[in-house]
Amino acid sequence: MFCYQCEETLNGTGCTKNGVCGKKADVADLQDDLIYVLKSLAFYNSKARANKLNDAKTDEFILEGLFATVTNTNFSKTDIKRMIDEGFDIKDNIKKKLLAEKVITEKSGSSFPRWIKEKILGAGPNAGEELPLMAKVTSESINNVDTSILVTQNEDVRSLRELLTYGLKGMAAYAHHANVLGYKDDETMAFMERALLATMDDDMGVDELVPMVLECGSVGVKTLALLDKANTTTYGNPEPTAVNIGVRDNPGILISGHDLRDLEQLLEQTRGTGVDVYTHGEMLPANSYPAFKKYDNFVGNYGGSWWRQKNEFEKFNGPILMTTNCIVPPKESYLNRIYTTGIAGFDGVTHIKAGEDGGKDFSAIIEQARSCKAPEQLEEGTIMGGFAHESALSVADKIIAAVKGGQIKKFVVMAGCDGRHKERSYYTDFAEALPDDTVILTAGCAKYRYNKLDLGEIGGIPRVIDAGQCNDSYSLVVIAQALAEAIGVEDINDLPVSYNIAWYEQKAVLVLLALLSLGVKNIMLGPTLPAFVSPNVLNVLVENFNIRPNSTVEKDLKVLI
Repeated sequence: MFCYQCEETLNGTGCTKNGVCGKKADVADLQDDLIYVLKSLAFYNSKARANKLNDAKTDEFILEGLFATVTNTNFSKTDIKRMIDEGFDIKDNIKKKLLAEKVITEKSGSSFPRWIKEKILGAGPNAGEELPLMAKVTSESINNVDTSILVTQNEDVRSLRELLTYGLKGMAAYAHHANVLGYKDDETMAFMERALLATMDDDMGVDELVPMVLECGSVGVKTLALLDKANTTTYGNPEPTAVNIGVRDNPGILISGHDLRDLEQLLEQTRGTGVDVYTHGEMLPANSYPAFKKYDNFVGNYGGSWWRQKNEFEKFNGPILMTTNCIVPPKESYLNRIYTTGIAGFDGVTHIKAGEDGGKDFSAIIEQARSCKAPEQLEEGTIMGGFAHESALSVADKIIAAVKGGQIKKFVVMAGCDGRHKERSYYTDFAEALPDDTVILTAGCAKYRYNKLDLGEIGGIPRVIDAGQCNDSYSLVVIAQALAEAIGVEDINDLPVSYNIAWYEQKAVLVLLALLSLGVKNIMLGPTLPAFVSPNVLNVLVENFNIRPNSTVEKDLKVLI
């Protein structure tokens, strides 16, 4: 294996035996194969889309396949092999449809570009000649495919291809969340197919790939906006909420990940059962949605960031439902009470499948919860959340008055991901060291480094404005744009806003590209820079956007404040 897609990659260069995340080498290799299948599928489906022959199920599979390879999402060898086999079946069915409609012919491969012949139609003595239509390629036989032809020796091209691929993985995750709620965008899917093919196109060099990467960011903004619309239309606009972080005496179910539809179904099915429901990790912002507040058994949030789950899940005592990414290989002590659903997967863990209508039966989890002890209390009190763009802008006049009056002199965007390395304590220290006239704008699990600190308020405005999940970084953009308009600033970079972003995985890559596509400059990124970004590509980012790594709290305060 070789994997360097996350911030915690081994020695800052790449995992080669097993992933720091816990992913085994054979699963990593299968995930690479799955990405290859998706690229091949993108070629045929893009032709189907151009001729209005594509279907929703293929789009869903592409989103699910990309999402399954996001760090800490699916560790199941069985699941990835199944997806590879399904991908080949889907591709064969599309080829049949294209042949039937005479969009392609058995010999049309001869007219395709060289890289299509080699990388899609098969390299070798007969490169460019289509395999027999019904030839069965599976997860077992894909190892015979020479995927070395996908790798370029040009370090900068390789770097941009990886950056684009990881941006697409993040985009797929957010598009999938929206898709679950019935919100889809055909133009986004068309771009994803085009971008997947760009990662194999040897005719595309640095000059062509840089604009494609930035386009990934601009399409990412659309995707984040679509998910925001899906969430708020379905569950209402988040509202400022003091979220309970203590426990009650009833047995409980802990739900983690990002999928609000799963939470809705779980709350509906546990109503009146005597079983309480708690959120964990990135599910914390769900406590601020009006639609969920009607459930008396929805208690609050338990614990903190994803990487603490081995300790916190053990103490919860009841069953845990992992809905999307952020699962950590579970300990034996709670293996029998952890469940996965949706894209998440881990061999040996019970998986709850959705029906044809998307409905899920959580009765087994509820029944197990009834026999469990109540959660062990970790902490008590409340933390504030629910400051997405609608609620933040409802008090915009107060914020603007505080800015113009000098009570607020700076906003610092500290959004992104948390991680387990001790260097992440930097973000806690940085938050504590900020001047009293500074407000933190946050989204994502990075907030767990400082959202329980007593940083106080400025004229009734909390000094930590939490917009929600990582996808709610979109809210921070909307807030900044509204602030610029109200203050009369044309360039968003002239606002009293600094950026100190923490990243971990591919969703954060997409959010970063989204910010760059909007022209945001002077972003400080940490705790380390991506291993997949080559020195020359980094120079492009520095020269055009002044991206820089964080250093020490003292030095960075001087730069940002």
